[in-house]
Amino acid sequence: MENVISVKNMRESDAFTINTTASSRELMYRAAMGVFKNVSWGGKIAVVCGSGNNGGDGYALAEILSERGFHPIIMTASEKRSEDGDYYYTRCLRNGVRTEDCNGGTDFNGFDIVVDCLLGTGFSGQLREPMISIIKAINRSQAYTVSVDINSGLSGANGLALPVAVKSDLTVSIGYYKTGMFLGDSCKYIGSLVNADIGIKLLKKQYYLISGDELSPFTGYSSVQLTAPQFALEYATNEAEFWRNPLKIVSQESCSSKKIFVVDFGGSRLIADQTYVYFQSDRARSVSEKYVKF
Repeated sequence: MENVISVKNMRESDAFTINTTASSRELMYRAAMGVFKNVSWGGKIAVVCGSGNNGGDGYALAEILSERGFHPIIMTASEKRSEDGDYYYTRCLRNGVRTEDCNGGTDFNGFDIVVDCLLGTGFSGQLREPMISIIKAINRSQAYTVSVDINSGLSGANGLALPVAVKSDLTVSIGYYKTGMFLGDSCKYIGSLVNADIGIKLLKKQYYLISGDELSPFTGYSSVQLTAPQFALEYATNEAEFWRNPLKIVSQESCSSKKIFVVDFGGSRLIADQTYVYFQSDRARSVSEKYVKF
């Protein structure tokens, strides 16, 4: 089993690790290396970077790629950069990495691989322009798309698109899987999913990702098995609230009814057994499996 955690837990665990074990700059490099190791690189590569630390992961990745003989192009969606992001951006410039501005009119069809580093799991609220148009442009391309940490525009808490998200062939979660990767609209946007362990000290264990083989005991104990829309229709008193916080509502129903629920969100399952919450996903794969082949 692997850990699945909330965005809040991730943020607090990340801060604790930075204060006690590893600098944020080191963690950013580890995140970029985790992405690098999970893709078979080749062709023309665009690394699309936003203003925060997710963009910083992209700058660090671009440096790693350039040092290994690849020629990525950094596409900057913002002139702003985090302090650590600016550090790796400057190193990229010194290494001669090409940079271009990115906006709603950018065409990504000429690229073989597009790396989405626009927004991380810390993003909340609604997307605005030009971010919406940039995401739509990525989705229109024929490029193999890799999202770093989570698909930009997808909520790390409940998996809802806000209102659109990058459609990835591969999403490389950083540190630990987050709940939103298995809920809401995630099935529409995440192709394959893998986690990169970068040495973050987890402050609190919350939920667990189980394999398909580990799912059968839950489906064999007279559990209630249904799709997320069916659960919303049959059990939720407020359907909109269910989609905003499905984990809480399914858990509460499991405790009150003393039943095991297996709720399918399009290939990812939320399992509540009165004591624990588990996730199982057809899209999640082990880091021990072969890297994605381009």
